[in-house]
Amino acid sequence: MKKRQLAVALYFIDKLALRTGNEKEEGETADTVGCCSLRVEHIRLHAPAGGQEHVVELDFLGKDSIRYKNHVTVEKLVFQNLQHFMEDKDPRDDLFDALTTSSLNKHLQDLMEGLTAKVFRTYNASVTLQEQLRVLTRAEDSVTCKVLAYNRANRAVAVLCNHQRAVPKTFEKSMQTLQKKIETKKAQVAEAQVELQKAETDLRMRGDSKPKSFLQKQRRLLKLEEQLARLCAKATDKEENKQVALGTAKLNYLDPRISIAWCKRFGVPVEKIYNKTQRERFAWAFNQAGEDFEF
Repeated sequence: MKKRQLAVALYFIDKLALRTGNEKEEGETADTVGCCSLRVEHIRLHAPAGGQEHVVELDFLGKDSIRYKNHVTVEKLVFQNLQHFMEDKDPRDDLFDALTTSSLNKHLQDLMEGLTAKVFRTYNASVTLQEQLRVLTRAEDSVTCKVLAYNRANRAVAVLCNHQRAVPKTFEKSMQTLQKKIETKKAQVAEAQVELQKAETDLRMRGDSKPKSFLQKQRRLLKLEEQLARLCAKATDKEENKQVALGTAKLNYLDPRISIAWCKRFGVPVEKIYNKTQRERFAWAFNQAGEDFEF
């Protein structure tokens, strides 16, 4: 029984990036749990429906009282084991009653020195980032669009690791301010387009070559369009990430060499991803990560 519970717990830790469940701070009173401390009430097993079998629903409070709620299809043997673990138990009984965090950690240490449950989270987080960057990044895009793609890849990691946050209290106000800037910039772009069209019409009528003033109008329109694109990307990024904490994974779980290699490969200034303090923290990674680095 202990081996079966250990196997299912490690399956959850690997596939769902769950924590082991020993992260409570001193004095913390919230009913937070991790994988090893899950109770029967935190698990629901669903009968086959809609072509899906072996579906498990997990619903519990994790670290920092962040709710973890997920429906996941598992292997048949995992499903059958869970059914067995839940037999003749009350909702408040431990799901893994033959397992403790210390025994799980000891098992991992016996397999490989330095192996912990967090290694699974860092590995899966890094693999997810690398795969998402490969899918989402297009070489022909602007730097602004590439940074947006990076943040979307990072968000996939945050979702995997359940790095949620409450919507900031200032979110609505800051979004309104940003939308006003976008509307103002759209008006400036429209005005610049009209001016350029008028100048083009005048040139055709006169048959003149393009004077300096016409080229200035072209450059002004291009600059305004770039500014508008940056503002729109910022608004999209802000909306998509309002309930996700991107920094946690980026600083604590992701191998920085993946991000640095991506910056080098696609011509993105690294300061767009890491601020000065973070660049100093990850200085070791810069020389190790060429543009062809693979995690």
